[in-house]
Amino acid sequence: MQKENLLIVIATDDRDSILKFPLLYGGVALPRGYWKRVHIMFWGASIQTLVSDETVQQKVQTMLQEGVEFSSCIVCANEYHATQKLEALGVVCNHTGELLTTALQNDRDWALLTL
Repeated sequence: MQKENLLIVIATDDRDSILKFPLLYGGVALPRGYWKRVHIMFWGASIQTLVSDETVQQKVQTMLQEGVEFSSCIVCANEYHATQKLEALGVVCNHTGELLTTALQNDRDWALLTL
């Protein structure tokens, strides 16, 4: 059985790396049929980059319209005082450790990339 779900975890604050790897690949993965489900998580310092960079925000908005799911670690979002901004962008703030644990424990259904 082939994996159908992709989880990408972004924890870096490097704007160029965020745009050129997880958002680039994640943005083409659904339209090209690479994966049936793509979920991108923002953890740690990546949250600051997302809430402060308009280009990253625009890319996330486009990807949301194409069906990519986004979430953010609620603990990190609260620590950065970014929860409201993230939710306004369409990023779900929750306990992302649950989905991450599911993906790690169920590698038959989930592929995992981290940055």
